[in-house]
Amino acid sequence: MASVENRQLQQFRGEFRRNRSLVPAAAFLLFVLLISVFSFLSPYDPDTIDVTRRFEQPSGDHWFGTDDLGRDYLTRILYGGRISLLVGVVAMLISTAIGVTVGIISGYAGGVVDNLLMRFIDILSSIPWMILVTVISIYLKPGLEAIILVIGLFTWMSIARLVRAETLSIKEREYVLYARAIHQKPLRIILRHILPGALPTIVVAATTGIANAIMIESSLSFLGLGVQQPVSSWGSMLNRAQAVLGRAPYMAIIPGLMIILTVYSFNTIGSVFRILAEPRSYRR
Repeated sequence: MASVENRQLQQFRGEFRRNRSLVPAAAFLLFVLLISVFSFLSPYDPDTIDVTRRFEQPSGDHWFGTDDLGRDYLTRILYGGRISLLVGVVAMLISTAIGVTVGIISGYAGGVVDNLLMRFIDILSSIPWMILVTVISIYLKPGLEAIILVIGLFTWMSIARLVRAETLSIKEREYVLYARAIHQKPLRIILRHILPGALPTIVVAATTGIANAIMIESSLSFLGLGVQQPVSSWGSMLNRAQAVLGRAPYMAIIPGLMIILTVYSFNTIGSVFRILAEPRSYRR
């Protein structure tokens, strides 16, 4: 056990040396998490309107300037980050739970069950995700809860496919065949053998799922179908900035950069989780 842990630690260090973008990505995510959690320490209220201070340029009083209603833009960015991260994490958890459940059942059961579930996934996957999510969100009351549910309930198909493929491979291995031969219950086999074997795939898919959920939320909020005022997210701030882009370009540049860097960091840090979950995936 000790030798396995030492080898895993060496491979983990080797991944950091090989991919130098992991450290800044992890640092940026930690920074975003901290400023989002402690956004309440800002001396400004994110929703307080002061029309006498509209479109102030970045200064010592307002580091990121003010928006079209005179609100401190840095504070809006901080609270917007909290919403974007909340949507990304919770939607990912919902999507991953559904995808893992469907994928394992489909791969382990096989036969008619597998065919039915895969055809259902094919139907959902054939519909462009933007159209699907947009149509569903129209029939729900706009808000944070609705956007989380919409993203979580309609982005699980790719995870289900990945987990199904892993399940099909794992269930043919000797230890699973032996467990089935001694008549262990299917649920016990899934929890003790299938699920741990598919964990690396699930971890990487979940990390990517956070980035995808943030992108989808930003896109929907940009189109006016996401979180509603006075609540702000980075996507809704981009939506509001497009009308005043010529006068206050920073209103679009700052949230746009936050979205890009956050999504990039989540995608990059996924390689670290892959090494932790399955050392054999390390590439020399």
